[in-house]
Amino acid sequence: MISKIKKVKLEKDGKNPNYKVLLECPENHQLYIHFDYTYATGSYWPKEVHYKRKHRGAKLAWYTREIENMTVENFLKEIAERINKKYDFTLK
Repeated sequence: MISKIKKVKLEKDGKNPNYKVLLECPENHQLYIHFDYTYATGSYWPKEVHYKRKHRGAKLAWYTREIENMTVENFLKEIAERINKKYDFTLK
């Protein structure tokens, strides 16, 4: 993963865990991602994405494909694993 994690927040209270992360990207741009883990499908899904202070909806594939050279699922999984480790959280 090329981007560096700057700030994180994990919300464990709801039905599915929600992650909010601020990343520092190449060229000093910031990428904010709000995503969750869905137990029903066993996968991570982006809910909200902001890049260069512009709202991008829930679209993240353009970033992961062009800059990180990985799929959205792998990118979010890698971020979530780091956050889960920090908060000592295990998925059910």
